[in-house]
Amino acid sequence: MRLVNYTLSLIVLFLLVGAHASAQQQMMFGDTTRLGRPYSKDPHVVNFRDAYYMYYSIPPQEGNPESGWNIGIATSKDLINWTVIGDIKPQAAYEAKGLCAPGALVRNDTVHLFYQTYGNGPKDAICHAYSTDGIHFERNTTNPIFSPTGDWNCGRAIDAEVVLFKDKYYLYFASRTPDYEIQIQGVATAPANTMFNREDWTQACDEAILAPKYPWEGKCVEGASVVQVGDELVMFYAGAYNNNPQQVGVAKSRDGIVWERLSNKPFLANGDKGSWNYCESGHPHIFKDAKTGRTYLFYQGNNDYGRTWLISQKEVLWNNGEPYMK
Repeated sequence: MRLVNYTLSLIVLFLLVGAHASAQQQMMFGDTTRLGRPYSKDPHVVNFRDAYYMYYSIPPQEGNPESGWNIGIATSKDLINWTVIGDIKPQAAYEAKGLCAPGALVRNDTVHLFYQTYGNGPKDAICHAYSTDGIHFERNTTNPIFSPTGDWNCGRAIDAEVVLFKDKYYLYFASRTPDYEIQIQGVATAPANTMFNREDWTQACDEAILAPKYPWEGKCVEGASVVQVGDELVMFYAGAYNNNPQQVGVAKSRDGIVWERLSNKPFLANGDKGSWNYCESGHPHIFKDAKTGRTYLFYQGNNDYGRTWLISQKEVLWNNGEPYMK
């Protein structure tokens, strides 16, 4: 009992500064700036200016629902301890109800941020902004840059992930079926020299590239994050809606369009009852550290069905191109 009380005291102490780490130095980050309690979702990390920058979703401010969902920014030197340094608020009319679910990449000393509008139902779309300091972002004048077409989806695009592969940029996004019931994955491409403008993106196929298949995936496949391993892409994705519980699966592709799951079970499951991620281990981001070559799986979780949200990470190891964790 004394050990439990000591651990809980440590957690409370570190949450007061927006992040905490356990005695085992497990990353546990929770931005408290909006609600006074830890609430951070949808992590995405990049190497930038000799530091790690993490972009993530933060909720409307306490008592001010009109402030909408925004994007938080934190930095770290060790991938464990994080300092909140800013946020990205709506600037344009299409963002007026909110913006969130960031995906980022660094090209020529510029951070390119891909994100979704929020609160517009089937009209939510992918947008793009860029920054030379990682904090202040200029909007792409062609925003929103992508929405899917065809009768296989509802017209919505969220959860952007952009990766360069075989001289093309691949934009992975989540949408829903026309009846708005089932979350599915799609993909678009743009040439390697793109400025990420709307006219550069072409929908790569007129069907979902990944849809719920196994019982643990429920009615949702979303939050795809992709890393190149050898001459293939490996996708970490979220299965099931939030707290159902959402868990992480893995798939592999040689062309970026046709995907094969590596297992019928989650790669990263939710925790046991009483653990910090009992309600889910969700919305993954696979980060390859340009400084060390090591890869880390960032993910969100909670044990109170969404009253709080924490972000953590685990190192991913590889065996013949397939991921595993100790």
